[in-house]
Amino acid sequence: MRAGLVCLALAAFALSAALSLSSAPLKAEAASGESPLRAHMGVASCAGSTCHGRSVASGTPVRQDELLRWQEESSPTGAHSRAWRVIGEPRGAAIVRRLGLDSAGVTRECAGCHATRGSAHPAEGVDCEACHGNAGGGAGGGWLATHYTVGTSHARNVAQGMTDLTNPRTRATVCLDCHLSGDGQGQFIAHRIMAAGHPRISFELDLFSTLQQHHDEDADYVQRKGHKTNSMQMWAIGQAEAVARGLSLYSQPAKANDGVFPEFTFYDCHSCHRRIYDSDEANVSAVPNPGRPIHTGMPPYNDENMILLLAAARVVAPAEAATFDARSKAFHRAMGVGRGEAVAAAQALRQAAEALSARFATTAFSRDQAFAVIDTIASDAISERFTDYEGSVQSVMALDTLLNGMVNAGMVNSAGAGGLRIQINQAYAAVRDPNGFQPIAFRRALGGAVRSIRSLR
Repeated sequence: MRAGLVCLALAAFALSAALSLSSAPLKAEAASGESPLRAHMGVASCAGSTCHGRSVASGTPVRQDELLRWQEESSPTGAHSRAWRVIGEPRGAAIVRRLGLDSAGVTRECAGCHATRGSAHPAEGVDCEACHGNAGGGAGGGWLATHYTVGTSHARNVAQGMTDLTNPRTRATVCLDCHLSGDGQGQFIAHRIMAAGHPRISFELDLFSTLQQHHDEDADYVQRKGHKTNSMQMWAIGQAEAVARGLSLYSQPAKANDGVFPEFTFYDCHSCHRRIYDSDEANVSAVPNPGRPIHTGMPPYNDENMILLLAAARVVAPAEAATFDARSKAFHRAMGVGRGEAVAAAQALRQAAEALSARFATTAFSRDQAFAVIDTIASDAISERFTDYEGSVQSVMALDTLLNGMVNAGMVNSAGAGGLRIQINQAYAAVRDPNGFQPIAFRRALGGAVRSIRSLR
């Protein structure tokens, strides 16, 4: 079902994930003001043949080959285990060389996302505890010794320190630290790092979760966790949390500036990195964006997640959507006025995004709502904002994610959805090459994909 997604995901995840993966700083010392770290147990503590270390998926109630899948060399499923290793591979080594980093510099700048906080073995990359929570002892922790015992429950595991990744808002917080940027040491993906060759940062919670999934959501899973993953909800919350995280980081003075220049990591890459023709026949290649009321020539804030969040909000929470849209425009406008005005507008917009995230967390996302969101993405009011590459990529991933979510929920026939692959792949083809991106041609391809999906309604 996600053949098209995997093609794009190797750029959006396996590349991005290979060089900017999850977790927190490697150093065991807690930073000033932080709580002391619990003991890190490491991959070996999960690798027993009666736990997660089997070579085949023959366990009960879980697969028990999760470690093997985490180490998978041939797919994005194993990207977390390769996170530290890629730093020494050609692309990673070139980035390190261009940044002028020594070994201490690599630890400082890269370990925050390419290894697990507190680990004595950075070569293990981003391990189990990076996402599921530190399994060691200490105040509030220690779930490793009891999470497999008779009578245990997911609620008890969480109470003992396991991270509740079944909660979309919690999961987004964990993933965003490195798949967008975080506050921890070595977690902020600055423009200078990308200028050295780091992949473009992009985030889509449900897609990335699917690519990293090491478990089966069978009846037993639902019984243990209390519910099955709602992909539509996961996608919508991911958009909201990504907007909130970006605005939170932008509001921090130390993050928003690099010397006398603004920190360009917050801006839309391809709005500036586009071909320039210097001749009498030169034409401006930028396309006006009604969602960004900014002056011509001003670099725009990257609004890829804002656009998709607005589409979801217009279906689920129309009143809140109007507020979010107004605050979004006010934020873009304020960036042309001054730093103080922009920060104030960013905080107001962040609050609107967080309110939408909370609203989505209580929304079941019915079949009609999922189809309505897909229609809204291709509507004139939203599609006219797909003027740049980043937002357009997000919109194609959104269509595929929402359609796949409906298939998984039994809302749409799998065979019928599979028959739409040609139209969806045409939309992917329209965003395959950022240097050849053409907004109008893309909108036509997007509209074609949505019309095909609409036939399943």
